[in-house]
Amino acid sequence: MTEFEKGETYMAKSLAHIAERKAFEMTLNSIIKKSRDQDLASVMLPLVDKVEKIMGDDWEASSFEMLRNLANDPDSKWTHYTERILREVDPHILKTFLLNAGYEAGFRGYKTSCEMKKKHGCNIPWIILMDPTTACNLHCTGCWAAEYGNRLNLSFEEMDKVITEGKELGIYAYLFTGGEPLIRKDDIIRLCEKHKDVAFHAFTNGTLIDEKFCEDLLRVGNFFVSVSIEGFEESNDGRRGEGHYHKALAAMDLMRKHRIPFGVSICYTSRNYLTVTSDEFLDMLIDKGCVFAWFFHYMPVGNNASTDLLLSPEQRKYMYHKIREIRGIEGGKELFAIDFQNDGEFVHGCVAGGERYCHINANGDVEPCVFIHYSGANIKEKSLLECLKQPLFMAYKEGQPFNDNFLKPCPMLENPEILQQLVNKTGAKSTDLEAPESCEHLCGKCTEYAKAWAPVADELWAAGHTPAADKPRKE
Repeated sequence: MTEFEKGETYMAKSLAHIAERKAFEMTLNSIIKKSRDQDLASVMLPLVDKVEKIMGDDWEASSFEMLRNLANDPDSKWTHYTERILREVDPHILKTFLLNAGYEAGFRGYKTSCEMKKKHGCNIPWIILMDPTTACNLHCTGCWAAEYGNRLNLSFEEMDKVITEGKELGIYAYLFTGGEPLIRKDDIIRLCEKHKDVAFHAFTNGTLIDEKFCEDLLRVGNFFVSVSIEGFEESNDGRRGEGHYHKALAAMDLMRKHRIPFGVSICYTSRNYLTVTSDEFLDMLIDKGCVFAWFFHYMPVGNNASTDLLLSPEQRKYMYHKIREIRGIEGGKELFAIDFQNDGEFVHGCVAGGERYCHINANGDVEPCVFIHYSGANIKEKSLLECLKQPLFMAYKEGQPFNDNFLKPCPMLENPEILQQLVNKTGAKSTDLEAPESCEHLCGKCTEYAKAWAPVADELWAAGHTPAADKPRKE
C-alpha cells in the first residue's frame, strides 16, 4: 500500500469514527432530554438498540435482552438506580462519560486495542493507571503509595505523552492514583481539556475537592473521582488520620450539590470488612450521592506492611457473597459495586501486566499492577509500546491466567511462587526507591494466606463454574 493509499484509508476511518460518534451523541442528547418527562423504558430502550447496533458482535445477545427486561421493569432497583442518575447527574457530565467511557473506551478503543494486541504480539491494556505524584497530605496504614515517599512527579508533558501514545493503541481510559493525585489537579484538568475524547478518573482522599475544582469538573465533563473511605469515623480515621472522615463526607456533599457523580474506594481488611458492607454504611454513601464503589482487598505491600490486616478464608468468602448480594438484580443496594480481587471470574483472572491494565508510578516505571512494584522499563526512556513489550509484561502474557480457578487470580496474593518466578526470570527490579522489597520477602507474606484460601476458593469455584479451560475466551 502506497503512502497516499494509507492516507486515504486513515481519512476514511477518521470520518467514519466522527460520524459514528456523532450519531451516538445525538441519541444520548435525545435520551437525556426525554428523561425529564418520560418513563424509563421509553427512554432507555432506544439506547439499548443503539448500543446493540454498535457492539452487537462483542456482547452476547442475552446481555441486551437482560437490559431490555430491566428497562421494562419499573420496580427494579436498577430502574430506580438509573432514574437517580438521570435525575441527579449534570447532563453534560453524563453525556461525556457515556461517549468517552462507553463509546470511545468501551467500544472503539477496545476493538482497536485487540487489533494492536495481535499486531504487536503483546498485551495492550484497556486502562492505564498513573501516579502524577508521590506527594500526599495523608499517610494511611496499608497504602502501597506510602512506600514511595513524596519527592517524585510525572510532568504534564510525560503524562500527555503516555495518553497520546496510548490513544494510538486504543487506550481511552486513564486513572490517576498516587500519592494524592489532586495535588496535581491543575495539570490533570489541562489533560482533560486537551484530550476531550478520553475518560479520566482519580482515586482521591477528597480533602482537596473545593468549589473551584467542582466548577472545573462541570466544565470539562470527562473527569470524575472516587473518594477513599474505610468505614465510619472510628475505623476510617484509624487508618487515614483524625478528621479525614468528615472531610471526605464534606467533599461528597459538595459534589452532590454540583450534580457531579462520584464513587468511593474502599480497602477492606480483617478489621473493617463487616462495617464497609453494612446496610448502615452503604445507605449513608447512597444518601450522599455515591453511584459506585470499588472494593480492594488489602495487600501486604512494603517491607513494613502488616499481615494482620489480611482476611481469613471465611472473611473473604463472606466478601465474595456480600458484594454479589449488594449488586444483584434483586435485593442489595442501588449501588454498582466492584470487588477488584473476587471479581476475577468475570475478567478471566489477573488483569495486570497490560492484560486489561497496568500502572505507571511517579518515577515513570511501568509496573504490572499498583500492588506489584517491579519493572524493567521506564516511560521517560522508552515509548509506551516498548514498555508494554518489556520482558516482565511478556512473561505475564505468557503465563495468564495464572490459575485455572479465577478466584485465585493474582501471581502474588494467591499464587506467590509465580511472581517470584516472573521477576527472577525477567530480571525486573524493585521500583520502590524508599525501601526496595525483595520479591521473596513480599511473596513470603502471602504464602500462608494462599494455602488457607485455596480450598475455600476451590469450593466456591466448583459450586458454580465449569473448568476454566472449557470457557471460551474473548479477545
